[in-house]
Amino acid sequence: METRNQTGVSEFLLMEVTEDPELQPLLFSLFLSMYLVTVLGNLLIILAVLCDSQLHTPMYFFLSNLSFTDICLSTTTIPKILLNIQAQSQSITYIGCLTQTCFVLVFASLESFLLAAMAYDRYVAICHPLRYTVIMNSRLCGLLILVSLFICIVDSLLHSLMLLQLSFCRDVEIPLFFCEVVQVIKLACSDTLINNILIYSAMSIFGGIPLSGVIFSYAQIVSSVLKMPSSGRKYKAFSTCGSHLSVVSLFYGTGLGVYISSAHSDSSRKTAVASTIYTVVTPIMNPFIYSLRNRDMKDALRKLIGRTPSLL
Repeated sequence: METRNQTGVSEFLLMEVTEDPELQPLLFSLFLSMYLVTVLGNLLIILAVLCDSQLHTPMYFFLSNLSFTDICLSTTTIPKILLNIQAQSQSITYIGCLTQTCFVLVFASLESFLLAAMAYDRYVAICHPLRYTVIMNSRLCGLLILVSLFICIVDSLLHSLMLLQLSFCRDVEIPLFFCEVVQVIKLACSDTLINNILIYSAMSIFGGIPLSGVIFSYAQIVSSVLKMPSSGRKYKAFSTCGSHLSVVSLFYGTGLGVYISSAHSDSSRKTAVASTIYTVVTPIMNPFIYSLRNRDMKDALRKLIGRTPSLL
């Protein structure tokens, strides 16, 4: 019982990115470059949607919110990784760890809801095109964003409050490059039954329900498209879904990879890498997927970039 800390710990220790001092400058440059590309790429998406009136549609409204969420998710994790590499320290304060856990939960959950909302938007556009503007009105789109954000904030605050009730042992090493709620709970010395019930219930809700919505929407889309007589209309319908399907596959594919890695791998390093891919690589890929596969977005970005020198 000597290892028990009833008053709580002052700090946690994150996993070291590399033990080789010669690799630290390289990894610092890599993470910094990825962060800057993520912020710049997603910021260009947001500006393109705001500046081009042709993109003032529900699909691009959700896309701009997805880009903002990606920027926030990267900002929650990467700057701390850069700071620890530069300072050659793996420590993070107790409050800092709980704060990071809270924000990671908010933005990861919100991204899941946004992907489901975008799938519903494509379902209405393809299966009910004549009623699209009536159903997907600005009021509904705004309400979907606000309700999703509210639910995600309440959920993350609930997890954070439950973490505050735990006491921790002296071994406070988190096997990730950032604080994540499941790994923090594993370090607790006190009873974590309620925490585990809450986290797995939340995973089922925030992962299962949006994913079910995505699957249902695309099942209806495929059924509707196959009934179209023209092959040209079929291709056009599927092409409008290509970018979103790619992002959905990347988000849930890497998320599933994190789950499988943590459940079946004994290597904490592999779990850390999988989690980093989930929170770092996914946000950096989304702008490329939408800008490369979407003609309207390409045109908007060309106009925006072409207008930038004159603005300067």
